[in-house]
Amino acid sequence: MGGANLEIFKFGMYIMFPIGWMYYFGTNLESRFTVPDFWPAPEKTHRIPFEREEMKAELDRLKAQRQERKARRLEELSQQKQREESERS
Repeated sequence: MGGANLEIFKFGMYIMFPIGWMYYFGTNLESRFTVPDFWPAPEKTHRIPFEREEMKAELDRLKAQRQERKARRLEELSQQKQREESERS
């Protein structure tokens, strides 16, 4: 069909295409494929508390946050009930 030259060309493509692909994506990755501010700064990430006082402070903060969400949810629920009662009247 195509002869020896075609087979040599195809073999070269089979070998060189993956190598070229790896070379293109494997060199100079930092300047080509970086997204600025993709990872958060260390001071903005969660910090695992190790000391007893830090653990207590974190637990208190989580409890206060949970109570605040619960109070907000109950307030929204009571407002919704009031709206439903006023619509009935």
